[in-house]
Amino acid sequence: MIILEIIKAILFGIIEGITEWLPISSTGHMILFDEFVTLNVSDGFKEMFFVVIQLGAIAAVPTLFFDRLWPFGKKKSAERKSILKLWLKVIVGVAPAAVIGFLFDDLLDEYLYNPWVVAAALIVYGIAFILIEKFKNKSDSSFRVSTLDELTYKDALVIGAFQVLSLIPGTSRSGSTILGGMLTGVSRVASAEFSFFMAIPVMLGASLLKIAKFALSGVSVTAFEIALLLIGIIVSYLVSLVAIRFLMDFVKKHSFSVFGVYRIVLGAIILGYFIIRII
Repeated sequence: MIILEIIKAILFGIIEGITEWLPISSTGHMILFDEFVTLNVSDGFKEMFFVVIQLGAIAAVPTLFFDRLWPFGKKKSAERKSILKLWLKVIVGVAPAAVIGFLFDDLLDEYLYNPWVVAAALIVYGIAFILIEKFKNKSDSSFRVSTLDELTYKDALVIGAFQVLSLIPGTSRSGSTILGGMLTGVSRVASAEFSFFMAIPVMLGASLLKIAKFALSGVSVTAFEIALLLIGIIVSYLVSLVAIRFLMDFVKKHSFSVFGVYRIVLGAIILGYFIIRII
């Protein structure tokens, strides 16, 4: 029994590490996987587990991009200034989702965290990816913004506004920000990088909020449940290191259309599965 639950936590960590960064919705995959491989924990802990497991994924970003994100140490003044500006852009970008998410977190959990919304969001944004790639049809060199140094504060705010859409489960945080970036004229590579960097405060804040709410709810937690959470976090961190490298290499040579097709197929599977359950 114990070994089985550990294996489940590892599998959830793998899914989180892959799907958090690819624009295919970690929530959609978690909901579908949970239907077949359910953790033997309380409902309150499971809800917290699915969010806090993101901490491992977050840690992968500063690990891989430490030199580009840390402004101190043996850095020239111009480089330090550039990094500090990048963090200001990140703050501007995360502000809209942070405010909306904090104010409406409970309502979002109550009314939107269900397979129907997830399936619809997967399909709608999958179609959006395909259409945008079809009509844009540009290489990264032809976008208005090709590097994060060229990104303006207005660009960051617009991308941040698109990130608000990711509060709808099934949308995908990385997917919404990358779509927003491309529509704004930001290259695939720069959009993906900015999405990664914005993930640090967004996912950290979401995780801390869930931990606080769980603690205040008074729901008891066992040492084994905490161990499962730590296993999930560690696995998601290790897998994220690979997933982020893969996506950065992928977007340099390919469009996001393949992810659009995948989202539509996954959304249709989720929709079909739950319709059959009702019948």
